[in-house]
Amino acid sequence: MVDNRTTDGTRLAELLSSEIHGRDAGPLGRLAVTDADREVEPRADGAYAFTVARGDEPIATAHVHPDRLHLEIAGEPDRAVERAVELELRARPKAVEPPQTLVFVEDGAAVKHATDLLTAVA
Repeated sequence: MVDNRTTDGTRLAELLSSEIHGRDAGPLGRLAVTDADREVEPRADGAYAFTVARGDEPIATAHVHPDRLHLEIAGEPDRAVERAVELELRARPKAVEPPQTLVFVEDGAAVKHATDLLTAVA
């Protein structure tokens, strides 16, 4: 059996960006991808790819790794971690000011869960 699981960080970022761009209405319709680096190269520590914003307010940044994508979600880390766990995404608080939550998107199926998380925290 062939494993068609998408784990390339750049491709996962493209999928997430497309999910957000593709919606004009509903909860995702409030979100936009901004400051995208169209030539981003994955790095082991995560290279900045784009920001997800609600209006003028950034709510998350996306960072690509060779084998995954991670989101740094601003504000309310307890709520973000709780919702991420409910959506079966790996997440942990990031010890910075202001508080952030790291959420790991490890395959194409997890992109849908990440969009649900972004709408929940937006």
